[in-house]
Amino acid sequence: MSKRLILATRNAHKVRELEAILASAGLDVDLVGADAYPEVPDIKETGLTFAENALLKARTLAQATGVPAVADDSGLCVDVLGGAPGIFSARWSGRHGDDKANLELLLAQLADIDHPHRTAHFACAAALALPDGTERVVEGRLPGTLRHEPSGTGGFGYDPILQPDGDTRTCAELSPEEKNAISHRGHAFRALAPVIRELLG
Repeated sequence: MSKRLILATRNAHKVRELEAILASAGLDVDLVGADAYPEVPDIKETGLTFAENALLKARTLAQATGVPAVADDSGLCVDVLGGAPGIFSARWSGRHGDDKANLELLLAQLADIDHPHRTAHFACAAALALPDGTERVVEGRLPGTLRHEPSGTGGFGYDPILQPDGDTRTCAELSPEEKNAISHRGHAFRALAPVIRELLG
């Protein structure tokens, strides 16, 4: 009998992505998104790090439902900006989730920065919280360099400007399979799989 696990998202694409990662790790879990529990309100991300936000979401869901919960928080960290936008990646332009405005603002801020100094990485923290209070967090990264202009139509967020180290394309030019293999979220969730196996049995 598979054990139920909630992923703190209403994004079906994210649920499928984690499902595939857990299946390839040989884990038999009944994974559902947060929309399976509509009575649980959306959780405000008040943490100051990706790990704090991921834990906050997983902990709140596990306590509200009595079911083990997984959550992630991720963003883009630009070296020359001291790690910004970081946890503010989705609302860098002031409006949450406006990918185009966020991207344009970041490119404008980096307009005078030459290629060698445009290093950045996508970071992701993935957390598992059990109803008994047990908690674990792991992290994943995708290092690269920021282009001066967006390129590619895949992905979302800052994908069109981050060129992963060792590739000539941006994340938005990779196939979903190629991106999942190297992505920060893929790395974090693959690192979380053995933790889920250990704690859920």
